[in-house]
Amino acid sequence: MCGIAGFCDYNDDLSEEALFWGALAKRMGATLKHRGPDAHGVHVSAHAALAHARLAVVDIEGGKQPMTARADGFSYTIVYNGELYNTEELRAGLKALGHTFETRSDTEVLLKCYMEYGFECAEKLNGIFAFAVDDERRGCCFLCRDRFGVKPLFYTMKNGRLIFGSEIKALFEYPGVNPVVGREGFCEIFGLGPARTAGNGVFEKIREIKPGYFAVFDREGFETHPYFELKSHEHPDSYDDTVRHVRDLLEDTVTRQLVSDVPLCTLLSGGLDSSIITALAARHYRSLGQVLSTYSFDFVGNDRYFKPTAFQPDADRPWVERIVDYCGTRHTYLECGSIQLADCLYDSVEAKDLPGMADVDSSLLHFCRLIKRNHVVGLSGECSDEVFGGYPWFHKKEALEGHAFPWSPDLSVRTGLLIPEIADALDLPEYVNRRYEESIDSVPVLEGESPQEKRRREISYLNIYWFMALLLERKDRASMASGLEVRVPYADHRLVQYVFNTPWEYKCHNGVVKGLLRDAARPWLPEDVLMRKKSPYPKTHNPDYERMIRQRLKMVMADKSEPIHTLVSKKAVESLLEKTSDYGKPFFGQLMAGPQLMAYLLMVNYWLKKYDIAIDL
Repeated sequence: MCGIAGFCDYNDDLSEEALFWGALAKRMGATLKHRGPDAHGVHVSAHAALAHARLAVVDIEGGKQPMTARADGFSYTIVYNGELYNTEELRAGLKALGHTFETRSDTEVLLKCYMEYGFECAEKLNGIFAFAVDDERRGCCFLCRDRFGVKPLFYTMKNGRLIFGSEIKALFEYPGVNPVVGREGFCEIFGLGPARTAGNGVFEKIREIKPGYFAVFDREGFETHPYFELKSHEHPDSYDDTVRHVRDLLEDTVTRQLVSDVPLCTLLSGGLDSSIITALAARHYRSLGQVLSTYSFDFVGNDRYFKPTAFQPDADRPWVERIVDYCGTRHTYLECGSIQLADCLYDSVEAKDLPGMADVDSSLLHFCRLIKRNHVVGLSGECSDEVFGGYPWFHKKEALEGHAFPWSPDLSVRTGLLIPEIADALDLPEYVNRRYEESIDSVPVLEGESPQEKRRREISYLNIYWFMALLLERKDRASMASGLEVRVPYADHRLVQYVFNTPWEYKCHNGVVKGLLRDAARPWLPEDVLMRKKSPYPKTHNPDYERMIRQRLKMVMADKSEPIHTLVSKKAVESLLEKTSDYGKPFFGQLMAGPQLMAYLLMVNYWLKKYDIAIDL
């Protein structure tokens, strides 16, 4: 995993001032050094300046970037962030076509895959990636992002020049690209946040390559094209065949993602999803005579303050112990204190360049820092609930009959926080409804499907392209802020596409939530773990954290110089501060209620101040 940045201009010759443009590219790359602490490189050609910050995972010596190859008198130079999981198959195919290789790295395979297949190369890749190729033969820059956006890639245009980077902060290093947020950006923050519309960078004129898209920039301009979209079709397999196929896909994708030349671990909560990955990984390590390392997360004080709820029926630790014993892993228990959790709110804003999922973001950032002390790569159980239908809104009548994003159906809390004139100017309900309807219109239709099954398909599509996208972004920024690569086997495009078209009666077989996944995993886990009720990512139950967040927000609201006063109503926030933590419904997801809303406002204020954002409504 790495960070990439650069700029291109195919109507100008950058080589005449190569030192100047190289220095600028280097400064852009330096903003991403957390993503790639192991090596740094810069490339300047006639029309492109590329920078790379490398986290070395495979072929430590041979995979240095930017990487250049020549064919038929033309140069091709790549900067790449990601990991290919079908490297050896691609290498064998390219060798058969006459290509030779000087390294073991997937970077060289990717570059020569582009040289051989051109703009169609992405369709052949299995992995997580964002990359750019300076193509001398075609006179263009080719940019591409993986199918579900595991790896980020933002861009903007300035005076006809394309500027791009793994994170938004790299773009702000380019002269004249400034942090300005207008109506649409604040609609994203207050209406959809912490989720975000695909392609929308929140800041004015900042965009992103959408998941499953590639882009071409040349003398004629800039164009984006989809190379992957979920498709709807009849599911031909019986239930037993479907279980076997899901089982085969899971075994294959986990095994592929264990490839690494540096220490690797899994993130283990004791829930179904992470236990499956850990069981498969541990089995593979045992076959090599090795022991898998695992990590679990919890919070200081949860042993005293945890109270079971419908969403969190029991604590994780006993289940973690069960899997550690069952799989024979080398386990480390990680904890986060209330002060660390609160302080990391601000660090997580800087990691993401945007406000995020409050203490969900900040705790993960803290835990990733601890993991990085001993490991460079981790596998996570993220994305299973979106793919197999694990969230409550897949099952609730209100979500199935509603006309809203199911994780955020009620906007009243959000709109009620804003200054009335700002609320009128933003018109959050109109903006959010428009984004919702755009998404529903994008769902691939299956002719003859019943209305109920059609709605299940819509909920699945929304979860994959919105909620899963948010969690993948959170995972990338929190992990890469520490130079830790986290892989997500459940986001394998073959698995997602296959399960997307399985009928709901399969996914929820015999009325059991994620029954299909449980049946597929039956050979790998003990029955009690296999049937454990879903428990989401852990949160702190320590009242010290809420008191701390409440006090910090009170201080912000008491200081009229804080930038958030230009947007939110002091009276409304003071009313929020007077309420108890368990009031009302979550404003986002399952558990983001009072304390998380207060923390989100702290993040928004810090974001406005740290990035010195110009507000343009």
